[in-house]
Amino acid sequence: MIRRNLALASAAVVVGAVALTVAVWPDGGDGASSSSAAPTSPTGSKSAAPTPAKSYPLSKPPATIPAVREHTAARGPGWKPSGGGRVVVNDGELADEGKLLAGELKLTYAGDAHARKGDVELVLEPDDADASEGRDESYALSVKGQRVKITAPEEAGVFYGTRTLKQEVHGGGTAPEGVVRDKPAKPQRGFMIDIARKHFDAAWIEDRIREIGDLKYNQLGLHFSDDQSFRIESDSHPEIVSRDHLSKAQVRRILKLAAGRHITVVPEIDSPGHLGAVIAAHPDLQLRDTRGVAARGAVDISKPQAAEIVDDLLEEYADLFPGRYWHLGADEYQALTVADPEASYPRLASAAREKYGSGARVQDLATGWLNDRAETMRPYERQLKAWNDGFFRGGVEKADEDLEVAYWTGKEIGAREPVEYLKEGRKLVNYNDEYLYYVLGQPNTFRYPTGQRIYEEWTPRVIRGTKPVDAKYDDQIRGGTFAVWCDLAGSQTQEQVARGIRMPLRATVQKLWDAREPALPWAEFVKRAEQVG
Repeated sequence: MIRRNLALASAAVVVGAVALTVAVWPDGGDGASSSSAAPTSPTGSKSAAPTPAKSYPLSKPPATIPAVREHTAARGPGWKPSGGGRVVVNDGELADEGKLLAGELKLTYAGDAHARKGDVELVLEPDDADASEGRDESYALSVKGQRVKITAPEEAGVFYGTRTLKQEVHGGGTAPEGVVRDKPAKPQRGFMIDIARKHFDAAWIEDRIREIGDLKYNQLGLHFSDDQSFRIESDSHPEIVSRDHLSKAQVRRILKLAAGRHITVVPEIDSPGHLGAVIAAHPDLQLRDTRGVAARGAVDISKPQAAEIVDDLLEEYADLFPGRYWHLGADEYQALTVADPEASYPRLASAAREKYGSGARVQDLATGWLNDRAETMRPYERQLKAWNDGFFRGGVEKADEDLEVAYWTGKEIGAREPVEYLKEGRKLVNYNDEYLYYVLGQPNTFRYPTGQRIYEEWTPRVIRGTKPVDAKYDDQIRGGTFAVWCDLAGSQTQEQVARGIRMPLRATVQKLWDAREPALPWAEFVKRAEQVG
């Protein structure tokens, strides 16, 4: 790059909610024409007038979803992928990111080579600053001298920089001159699929991974066990597996694809409710009340055999799923949805008193079940989640302090306000069913969520209903998850689901990536979604 005898000029502009610093890069010129007087040679003869430098307008912020947090504008031609362009890396750990980008942009992957004009350079540059939850997802992307350089302290950040670049040049676009500095507001940005009630084939799941990876999501939840079906091959209990299911080989391919996009797959085996598929093979484990009426999907947690089967499954799939998060379920246990659980289920009440003392109730036995399943998972060093209605106020047994609250509803019997959990110091992830639940068939009061409503009304602090919690709790709210539930599985095909969730997914990640009010009105956001693919 030629830098001598050139001045840098800067100005500040504000576009929407994004502050932009304007800089004039040497290789782009400053737009000034040459002097009208021709220079004189040492011999005194006049030389030919130099060609005026090409003038470029000041660059605009890149058009991406989610929008970048900061862009320093500059003058210059920007960058487009060309036939001779390459992707180079400064560290072999970035080979996967480099090869993926090279394939997507039809460039050559050149590995550890010196960057030149037309290239994209990926650089790991460790930063000693503390990162949220131990993972720094920030990155910087500079376009200068018809080269692109993406720098980040960790591989995830480099990957997100490549997603920004991919969107910038989609459909023949140009990556604008200047520097992007970007990072997410929330460390957990999730999409969850109920593959238990409805079988989604592996190819469909893989397509969603590619989609959410480009949107900078970092979690994919798989709810694969419920009353209707159990959808992943099992070696420990093959008798519970449904006919239509994913093989472990298919799951491993899904996990590999997700890892390449820096997405953690979060498995969920819900218990002690929603175990109908297990009960179908082991009917003796079903919970029954004093009249002998079966509680749908609920196992009798006073029976040791119920815990043994669930623990077998947890241990089996802990070996299959290597990610840092695990969902234990714990919602809608039918014994606790009646007016007097102790009277309706005296066997459970007796087991609770025997284990936790004379003042214990059925809710204490359920809390103990949750803690026991957490203990089963302790050797695997996972961050454990459970649904909010699996946590109870009062009682003699308390849910383990490190369990993360997956807050989905305030409609259940005895449901607690989000602030109750936050006051206890618990971390919480937002699954607000008012905005983030796509429930097939729209049963009960559910309605398909719209991207516009999420974009214009929801924030991570809107956890229950439509009212946000106090901003002082923001750091305890670790993120949010958009969820597809298949209560009426035949209501939509896989393709209809994919179309229906397209804009809600984009709106959700915009609000998780940047806490500020979106700069674009909804109609413009929709146009941008079409522009960037």
